[in-house]
Formats: sequence, C-alpha cells, structure tokens
Amino acid sequence: MPEQLFSYQQLAEFTKTIFLKIGCSTEHANTATKALLSADLRGVDSHGVARLSGYVRLWEARRVNATPVIKVIHETPSTAVVDGDSGLGLVVAPFAMQIAIEKAKQVGTGWVSVQNSNHFGIAAHHAMMALENDMIGIAMTNASSLVAPTFSIDKMLGTNPICVAAPAGTEPAFVADLATTTAANGKLEILQRKNMQTPTGWVQDKDGNASNDPHALKTGGALLPLGGDKDHGSHKGYALGAVVDIFSALLSGANYAPWVPPFPAYVPMPAQQPGKGIGHFLGAMRIDAFRPADEFKKSMDHWIQGFRNAKTVAGEEKVLVPGDPEREFERERMKDGIPLLKQVVDDLQSLSEKFQIASL
Repeated sequence: MPEQLFSYQQLAEFTKTIFLKIGCSTEHANTATKALLSADLRGVDSHGVARLSGYVRLWEARRVNATPVIKVIHETPSTAVVDGDSGLGLVVAPFAMQIAIEKAKQVGTGWVSVQNSNHFGIAAHHAMMALENDMIGIAMTNASSLVAPTFSIDKMLGTNPICVAAPAGTEPAFVADLATTTAANGKLEILQRKNMQTPTGWVQDKDGNASNDPHALKTGGALLPLGGDKDHGSHKGYALGAVVDIFSALLSGANYAPWVPPFPAYVPMPAQQPGKGIGHFLGAMRIDAFRPADEFKKSMDHWIQGFRNAKTVAGEEKVLVPGDPEREFERERMKDGIPLLKQVVDDLQSLSEKFQIASL
C-alpha cells in the first residue's frame, strides 16, 4: 500500500490543532501531541496519528474529558494515586510521571498509580521522562480486554504494555518497551490496512483455534499472550499481563480485566464497572539512591557494549539492544519525514473536514 511522507512539524501542527478543536488547553494540546507523535517517530505506527480519530470519537462519545482537573487523591512521601478525571491518557500519564520524578528527587523513588484515565499512547514516552534526571523510568498501563489467557476463549486482559528506560553514559539509553501479548492490537490494524495475514501465534478464533486472520477479533477471536501458546510460554505472557493489570488498576481503583473501557468508541462499555476508567502505573528511581550515577552509567556502557559485541548467528549483522530500532527510526524520520499509509492520510483528511481546518 503506498505511503506518503510528512514532516514531524506538519503532523505536530495538525495534531495540536485537532486537540485544541476538541477543547484541550494549549498546554494539554502540546503535551498530547508530543506523546502521540513520539510513537510515529519511534516507528510504533499503530499508536501514533493513526489513533487520532479514535481519540476524537471517544471525546464525541463523552468518554474523554478534554478539560480534566487531574489531581492527587492519596499520597505518601514516595507514592501517590492520581485521578485523571477521564482526561486523555496522553496528558494524564505525563502528569503522573512528573509526580513520580519529583518524589524520587525527594526520597529516592516515586511510584504513582492512576485511575480514571484513557489510552496513553506508547509507554516509552512516559518512562523516558525519567532519563534526563539520571533516573530509571517505568511505565505500564492496562487496556481493553482483547487477550485470552492461556487455555481460555474469554478475553480477560489487555495488551498491557511495560516499559523500562535506563540511562547510560556514552551509549544511548536502554529502553525496553513491549506489549505482554505476542503482538499489539495496533499491529493487527496495520495488517488489515495492508490486506495481509497475521503470523501464527498472534491470534486465535472464537473457538480457541490458531488463526492468521487479522480480523479475528471482530468475529469473536482474541489476541494471544506473549509466547502464543503454552508450549512457547504463553502462560508467562499471561502472568506478565496480569501483573500490569494489578499494578495499574487494582492499586489505583481503575477498572481491570474485562471491565476496562474499550478503545473503539462504538464498542459498548462493560456493565457494572468495578473501578474508574483505565489505569496506569508510573515509577521513577533515582540512581544515586543505590550507587553513584556516573558509576552506574559507566557500567551500563560496559553492559551495552558487551551485548553489541556478542557473536551473531549466521546472516545477522549485530545484536540489538532494546531501544536501538526505535532510535534509528527517530533519527531517520526526523530527517526524511514520517510515512503514513493512505488510509491513515484519508482518516486525517476526514478530521480536517470535520473541524474545518487546513488538511495536511
């Protein structure tokens, strides 16, 4: 499918305008735009501007509050619970991460759970906020239930991503950002746009059989936990997804398991919700709460270089360190532009018509 290139600035101005049109303040529009486009820059196309119309539909369905009063509802010196007031997760999560960072500055570590939020984009954007403070950042979120636990046909968990970002010295930061499923739902959406099948181990059909249909979720199927099946460790992916749900929602008072609000605005909200909105969990650890930061970063450099110099299998050029592919995408896309599929461009064009603004 043909792609069209757009500069970061083009997409940023367009995206900010859309957020302003739905009523966001200038500060929140800037924050949301930066968070959303970090996905496009880092090559996570499923979570970037391709999702913009989805956020607008949630706002139209009155499930996103464009003018939230985000507040701390409980705290200790090292912890806090934040109520996002149904705001954009793209705004709520950075607010919570900043609290975690400030607490870490004061007492060494900061941990913040979030309730009453919405989809927060890529976890890496929030975890990486800690890096410039010589801290390790952690970010995770639960999500709408699309994932069947091992041995089940019921969708009980979301893709529930985890990110850990750790600074280095002369080497780039270590940034591990991963869904706890074999593939995120956004990857299915990309394959649908390209009219391609899924690799085996991504999805199952409504009866629990292996499937290669990217539309499987629309016919009662489910995403599979990381590993794909029991023989390949899906019980471990299931456990990781459960950990994210517990940290993000049961600690904060957000919805969990199959009661998490769905991202598509047309999907009915689950009945009898036990909590408020979507939940996140953010953490920051000051390195010098454990050892001198310069020593740690020197060790990180040595650790990273060891992996980069590891002997490769035939046909592979080098061993990658988590964060390498995304950093290369960012370098290339800031220089050459961000590629968007025609369907995404058409989707953005419909937004420009809806809000009567200039198209891309």
